[in-house]
Amino acid sequence: MRLEGIHHITAITGDAPRNVDFYARILGLRLVKKTVNQDDPSVYHLFYADEDGSPGADLTFFEYPGAHVGRAGQGMVHTVAWRVADTAALDFWEQRLAAEETATERTDAGLGFADPEGLRHELLVADVPDAPLIADHPEVPREVAIQGFDAVRAYNARPERSVDLLTDVLGFRPLPDEPDAYEARGSARGGTYAYDPPPADRGLQGAGTVHHVAWSAGLDEIDAWQERVAEAGGRPTPVIDRFYFRSVYFREPSGVLFELATRGPGFAVDEDPERLGESVALPPFLEHRREEIERTLTPLPSPRSRD
Repeated sequence: MRLEGIHHITAITGDAPRNVDFYARILGLRLVKKTVNQDDPSVYHLFYADEDGSPGADLTFFEYPGAHVGRAGQGMVHTVAWRVADTAALDFWEQRLAAEETATERTDAGLGFADPEGLRHELLVADVPDAPLIADHPEVPREVAIQGFDAVRAYNARPERSVDLLTDVLGFRPLPDEPDAYEARGSARGGTYAYDPPPADRGLQGAGTVHHVAWSAGLDEIDAWQERVAEAGGRPTPVIDRFYFRSVYFREPSGVLFELATRGPGFAVDEDPERLGESVALPPFLEHRREEIERTLTPLPSPRSRD
């Protein structure tokens, strides 16, 4: 029983229309699900991913309209790293982002930039055997497209406190060439979790910050994972049915909120795969509240709507 890298990463936005424009139009990801936060159905939960809405490429956002801009600090993820094929892809994104007045930073590792609310991203040329997870976009050739997640980086002043849970309980493996970095790798996919020393300023949850990171579990393994974390003193939630996947939540010792999420049933369980994300999708237990819910949501275009 092993986790197959990152399942999804969930962040916060204060401006859903601008968020859709940046991630679906500029970055070329597919808006695969337009639904609501199941714990607070008055706000959107937007999911961007590859063409199929695959675990491993799924960046999601809760929208709290007008939310103040946050700041990553101790116990928070500060950078989302994505894979691209080669340096030609880095060149493409450097030019495309510059044309959209998004500042970039070219480093030895790749290309860094931030979204309009300050969430930091990196594009990395990754030498891994994992299948590329790519969305179709008329302005982004497939050979330079984003290929799914590579890593998340978090702030942690005492990384030694997290080692036992990461390695003994969750099965992450330390990376030999990078201190305080670990890989969760299964038979088909992997993803990295790494720590950096925190800044002096205290973290502030808000727009442009990561709410939690989810790791990819087998559908028939989630109960066993919940029991394993509980036996280790991790204080997980019960298994929660999110309709599109099943989940367990807990905080690792740094304070970062972890989720273990299943690879399935998936986003096509209630929508035609060709029309994912075009209309508001609600899990069955919220369907009776559709009229009330839709009245509260920000008007939002569907990037691929054919109507």
